[in-house]
Amino acid sequence: MAGNNSSEIRVAGTGRVLIADINAPLPAAFSDNPATDWGSAWTDLGYTSTDGVTFSKKDKLDPVETWQSISPARFVYADRDLTLKFSMLQFNEDTLPFFLGGKSADFRRDATSGAVQFDVPDGPTFDERALGLEFTDGSAVTYRFVIPRGQVTATDDIKLARKAAALLGVTFTALSPGDGQALATFVMKDAAYAVPASTPTA
Repeated sequence: MAGNNSSEIRVAGTGRVLIADINAPLPAAFSDNPATDWGSAWTDLGYTSTDGVTFSKKDKLDPVETWQSISPARFVYADRDLTLKFSMLQFNEDTLPFFLGGKSADFRRDATSGAVQFDVPDGPTFDERALGLEFTDGSAVTYRFVIPRGQVTATDDIKLARKAAALLGVTFTALSPGDGQALATFVMKDAAYAVPASTPTA
């Protein structure tokens, strides 16, 4: 409903980022244990920096110019970029390959020394994943955002210093999942939306 309503202001008090294989099932249930709602297909990436997640949607519109007017006659949609940017704080077999490219199976442990080795790929790898974002605003509001298919397209520099934790900063970009399918999906537990309940079709 239009108008001033402070109960509809959202603050992402806490949240998390998860990854899965592309087209992993969307978590639709909202139980007292959110971890079980996502299911075993999803992996929680753990702690992220206090900057949280930066959500960006950028559309590129190309103008159609005409001889008869100095203003564009119309616009043509040329591009859409949907990205999530965040920084991971934990270093493990899930976060490091997500940042550098590769997969958990690329790790090797020496049976004698116990040392673990991970080889950084010589060139870019097509490491497509599904990505999920969840945040809560108190106990009554939960937002989930899922990109069914995408890839890390940019990484931040890793600063190794004595007075700060090392960060694995990434930008994850959505890829088209196919004809007639959503680029991304919101699933929300939020009473602010005046939307009638749908009836399942036979």
